[in-house]
Amino acid sequence: MSEANDSLMEGLNEALAFARGEKTGAIVHHVAVPTVDVARIRAETGLSQTAFAKSIGVAKGTLLNWEQGRRRPTGPAQVLLAMIARKPSLVRELLQ
Repeated sequence: MSEANDSLMEGLNEALAFARGEKTGAIVHHVAVPTVDVARIRAETGLSQTAFAKSIGVAKGTLLNWEQGRRRPTGPAQVLLAMIARKPSLVRELLQ
């Protein structure tokens, strides 16, 4: 095996050991992203559901599900919404 393959196998074995709960020396980063109230955030931007959904790159149906609590934004959408919650004018500023 090459050095690259050895390194890859070492990393995979470490990941498996970590998943089994073994001490591996791996560095774990925990990032807390706040829960967001999508309806409140959108209302603070002054945009309609259609315009807000379009501005953040999601389908209107997705936005409706978030606002009505049937689903929750995750990953990048949750981070973006948390940023907009802190500065509602961000959407309009970036779209001008």
